[in-house]
Amino acid sequence: MDEEFRGGFEELQVWQEARRFRLQIRELVRTFPPQEKFSLCDQLTRAARSVTANLAEGYGRYHYQEHIQFCRQARGSLMECLDHLIAAQDENYISPENLQTCRSQYQVILRLLNGYIAYLRKRKEE
Repeated sequence: MDEEFRGGFEELQVWQEARRFRLQIRELVRTFPPQEKFSLCDQLTRAARSVTANLAEGYGRYHYQEHIQFCRQARGSLMECLDHLIAAQDENYISPENLQTCRSQYQVILRLLNGYIAYLRKRKEE
């Protein structure tokens, strides 16, 4: 990972963890069968990218309410990732252990994201 200082949304712990998750997903989908390249692989990759993209876009908004809405969209995309991962395990594309590893990272991101939303709500009320 690029450790040099960049500032902005890249400093957010939730974005950093979501980025790790996105990279983890990228490596995982490379092991899926070729027939899934344009369906489950694509859906999972897009959902994982959507998490970090929505966090970045929300960070660039001037109003707290807009920022919070993009964080909610990121949360929805994160949950979509989990559903696709469960589907991948159901199809025996990933092992239960792989699913558990991804689920653990999912839970870290979800906790951070919910905390960030709560922080933004509080700031909005000030």
